[in-house]
Amino acid sequence: MVQDKNLQVRIFKNRLLYIVVCVFSGLTAIPLLAILGEVLIKGWKQLTWTFLTEPTPNAFKAMMAMSAGEPVPGGIANGIIGTFLMLVVAAVIAIPVGIFCGICLSEYKGKWFATVVSYITDLLQGTPSIIIGIIVYIWVVVPMKGYSAFAGSVALFIMMLPLIIRSTEETMNILPETLKEAGLALGGSYWRVMLQVMLPSAFGSIFTGILLAISRVIGETAPLMFTALGGAAISWNISRPMAAVPLMIWEFFNDPNLQSLIWGASLFLLTFVLCLNLLAKRIQKKWKV
Repeated sequence: MVQDKNLQVRIFKNRLLYIVVCVFSGLTAIPLLAILGEVLIKGWKQLTWTFLTEPTPNAFKAMMAMSAGEPVPGGIANGIIGTFLMLVVAAVIAIPVGIFCGICLSEYKGKWFATVVSYITDLLQGTPSIIIGIIVYIWVVVPMKGYSAFAGSVALFIMMLPLIIRSTEETMNILPETLKEAGLALGGSYWRVMLQVMLPSAFGSIFTGILLAISRVIGETAPLMFTALGGAAISWNISRPMAAVPLMIWEFFNDPNLQSLIWGASLFLLTFVLCLNLLAKRIQKKWKV
């Protein structure tokens, strides 16, 4: 009887805890679902081919369209091009630097150099994005005497770097040591083994970390306000000011004539980030270390 009673109490506690976890999980998901629902309902009609391929209209054209009761013409093509250009430049710099720093942290742990790099990585990871934007403004914008997409790429590079370093370091740490020993035993040099044996083995997790780093910085607005500044026309010149989708959302919010474009731009950004995260999950599952 005592054992049956204890079993019933344990079952009751287990069910109660399960219900509590489900309730709090649902409460946590409510704001997220509300935001996604609002953006989806108001933005899906704007995601047309014109919206994705035409630049942002000026305030006069938008005002005339609104006064005539017509949809605001134009789209966010200049922001899409600017966002992808800045991400590509930032990734080209951040990926090799981050991977090699992660390897150094994994292979030379305990050394003074690795300790310093690890401390700086933690410091960068906790630095507010607006502070990074101000620093890049002083380092890049002022010496170049003008805002540019390159300055925006430097800001995004600094934000991506610690995420890539940590993902590479953690992945290299969980690889079996015997894998490296086997490569060295076959006569391969240290860096040949690292580049041709260890890195391919860790490809899935490292690539997942890179995608998550990109999805982390793609929605940043504050650092781009101090570096890329923005632009109304489509531009391919990274030495000139350039628009980005997060910057455009902020500009739309401050212009009453363009506020209707906020929802379409926000939905595009959310959809792109969602696709990156789903791709990262799929790669992590397929190339699991």
